[in-house]
Amino acid sequence: MKFFSDNAATVHPHVWAAMHAADAPDTGYDGDGLSRRLDDAFSDLFGKRATALWVATGTAANCLALAAMVPPWGGIVCHREAHIETDEGGAPGFYTHGAKLILAEGDGARLTPATIEAALAPIREGVHQVQPHAISITQSTEYGRVYTPAEVAAIGALAASRDLWLHMDGARFGNAVAHLGCHPAAITVDAGVDALSFGFVKNGGMGAEAIVLFDDARDPALIESIHRMRKRAGHLQSKGRYLAAQILALLKNDLWLGNARAANAAASEIAAAAGDRLIHKVEADEVFLVVSPAEAAALRAAGFDFYDWNAPAGAPGAARLVTSWNSDPAHVAALARALSAL
Repeated sequence: MKFFSDNAATVHPHVWAAMHAADAPDTGYDGDGLSRRLDDAFSDLFGKRATALWVATGTAANCLALAAMVPPWGGIVCHREAHIETDEGGAPGFYTHGAKLILAEGDGARLTPATIEAALAPIREGVHQVQPHAISITQSTEYGRVYTPAEVAAIGALAASRDLWLHMDGARFGNAVAHLGCHPAAITVDAGVDALSFGFVKNGGMGAEAIVLFDDARDPALIESIHRMRKRAGHLQSKGRYLAAQILALLKNDLWLGNARAANAAASEIAAAAGDRLIHKVEADEVFLVVSPAEAAALRAAGFDFYDWNAPAGAPGAARLVTSWNSDPAHVAALARALSAL
């Protein structure tokens, strides 16, 4: 009974069916009929004109978007616990050819205008220090917390006031939208987000993510730049129709949102059983809780797999449990019973 990561979840049957249907001769790279439908599909989803590019990984989606926005001598403000800082192996610096990550604080891995300003305050203008060019936020965050539309808009307003780009790492974007019950535009384009890495792999996809650029971005050259950077970085796949097929299948009839709701519901069931063991409020598909080494061993002996995590001060130990779109209800219920019995 595995609760390691939504990355390990199986591929949704509709995605496999869509890839099989795409298995016919067509134009290569991104000139095929399916890839050409992405712009309209995302424009319909957000209610604003958008340009979308497929890539194979979330790291590529994040770093290509940031590389198009930030020069090698620039800086990107992100949370100290952001994925681009802790789990991408230096890829942001590689893709941007040297841009610096400017680390900020915030509860639950969420930035606020105040913590962003605190990170920027020591930076002097001039050539001797790295100047900020973008802010990157994660939705939902690395600790399963969610930014509300008002919170994103406040950061968007700060970014606009400082002439900074605003990027959103949406590896679990669907989980955030499912939790908030809002329109996808409310936490992106309407709140000042310029580029979104829209995650599908964690939510039923096989190997496709989307970089979504909103066409009202301040620099129209951004769209051309990111197309060229994707090719130069080796991410313009020759049979791109298979990536586009995955994305379109998950967008159809809001399958992406239904999958996210299922994962969130499973996490909520586990969270209810965890009670005061919870380290962070559960708003998506991740559950962080206090467990001692002995309790963790007992859970594993009962058949549950999960990652140990950094325990908060004074706690004997901690674990991270992650649900997915196809978490087995029987496994979820069994884990909830086991946690209640600790």
